[in-house]
Amino acid sequence: MDFLWVCIAFGCGFLAKQVHLPPLIGYLAAGFGLHAIGVESSPTLATLGDIGVMLLLFTIGLKLNVHSLFKPEVWAGATGHMSIIVILTMINCTILSVLGVMYFTDLDLAGAALVGFAVSFSSTVIAVKVLEEKGEMRSRHGQVAIGILVIQDIAAVIFVTLASSISLSWWTLGLIALPFIRPLLYFMLERSGHGELLPLSGIFLAFAGGELFEWLGLKAHLGALVVAILLSSHAKAAELSKSLLNFKDIFLIGFFLSIGFTALPTFDMLGVALIMSVALPFKAGLFFLWLTRLKLRARTAFLTSLSLANYSEFGLIVCAISVTQGLLSKEWLVIMALSVSISFVFSSVINTWGHNLYRRWNKQIKQFETTQRLAEDQIAELGEATIVVVGMGRVGRGAYDALIEETQELICGIEMDRGRVNSLCENGRNVIFGDAEDPEFWSSISLKKVQLIMFAMPNYLDILEAQKQLNHYNFTGRTAGVAKYEDEKIALLEGGVDEVFNFYAEVGNGFATQSLHLVSDQS
Repeated sequence: MDFLWVCIAFGCGFLAKQVHLPPLIGYLAAGFGLHAIGVESSPTLATLGDIGVMLLLFTIGLKLNVHSLFKPEVWAGATGHMSIIVILTMINCTILSVLGVMYFTDLDLAGAALVGFAVSFSSTVIAVKVLEEKGEMRSRHGQVAIGILVIQDIAAVIFVTLASSISLSWWTLGLIALPFIRPLLYFMLERSGHGELLPLSGIFLAFAGGELFEWLGLKAHLGALVVAILLSSHAKAAELSKSLLNFKDIFLIGFFLSIGFTALPTFDMLGVALIMSVALPFKAGLFFLWLTRLKLRARTAFLTSLSLANYSEFGLIVCAISVTQGLLSKEWLVIMALSVSISFVFSSVINTWGHNLYRRWNKQIKQFETTQRLAEDQIAELGEATIVVVGMGRVGRGAYDALIEETQELICGIEMDRGRVNSLCENGRNVIFGDAEDPEFWSSISLKKVQLIMFAMPNYLDILEAQKQLNHYNFTGRTAGVAKYEDEKIALLEGGVDEVFNFYAEVGNGFATQSLHLVSDQS
């Protein structure tokens, strides 16, 4: 990646950030802009993008609960939606062909089905980036969205394998022995420490899994995902994922730039891409209707649908293979690239307003909810607690344990990761499952005895949203929150949080306070 690419990518990403849009929108614009002025792509750019996607799938695998893939809302949500999209796309393509719309007139039923299959995928890259930026990867809707994306990715890998006429060898059966190497993977992870060797071990393992699967005739990305799933139950999996975060984001810039180099579009191609982009709200709406029929709460279904309201990079792969096999004309690859780019912009913007949209349309959205509740969607009570800690990660656990030691008040923790809730309860802590940004959560529990709510969530925007919910329900107690930066602290105080602790500054103060007794002991 030469200086020109870096310069334009930064400039476009910076401008997007200034108008409150995700930087990735700027990266997409930079790719098309570079292509338009005659800059040619290079294998280096494609390699960087490929590494970014591989690391992305690896980090997803580190956080994935395999058992969640077998839940009806996940596997049925993915396969049912995909089937309906393919059928509807075939019908729409036939209608547009009869109307004489360019590029649709040359499609037969098989071609229309392939287009439908391509647009049925949602982007893992965009969905994960949106969820990570909002700190919602472990939320209920985040986990459902990730599960659906993994099912879609598996379907894409199967298609690529079959359509590419890859002959699988008997060695492929050896993959069933992969769980037996888990102790070796654990040993490597434990011995890698906490420094620069830890992210390097993650990159090595992702590439090793990719090389193994490619050697066996399968997609390298699937290999990175599988190896990460083997590591997901290790105590250092979360630390490894965080250590790879910046590497993954930098390499993904190459992926976004490379989309713009797919081909230069014509106005006719752009027109067809816009027609396909108009279908994005319908794609999200269909996800919402289908997921509510599978008994998900309306809010969970709504936020999951917004996360999946885009087209996928796998759609480009499907179109590319179909073009190679002569099943689609080469123009469809360009059309799909444009549609994917437009969908990335649409999805990034609409997800920014997801919680606000739900709060505004709450009554209308809840009308689609079924009367039955899945076991995971039951809301527990706070009991007699007078102090509540929201977010039971490292900071939340530390605050909870300190409160238990220093006060006689009853403490209750709230956590949106059900696996973490179960683990904390097994260790004797009083923790319930709940999403602090969920209006129904606060309306379903009694806050009369609560005197203090401490927000220990990693994203200050989540704290602001939770504070809005408490203001709406006229909470009379006090609230406290944590922030990493001074501008975040100011925003939280202006949003109504009574006390805000600067994470890094307070660590230093606490360290000094706790260590002062060493001086007095010596004197």
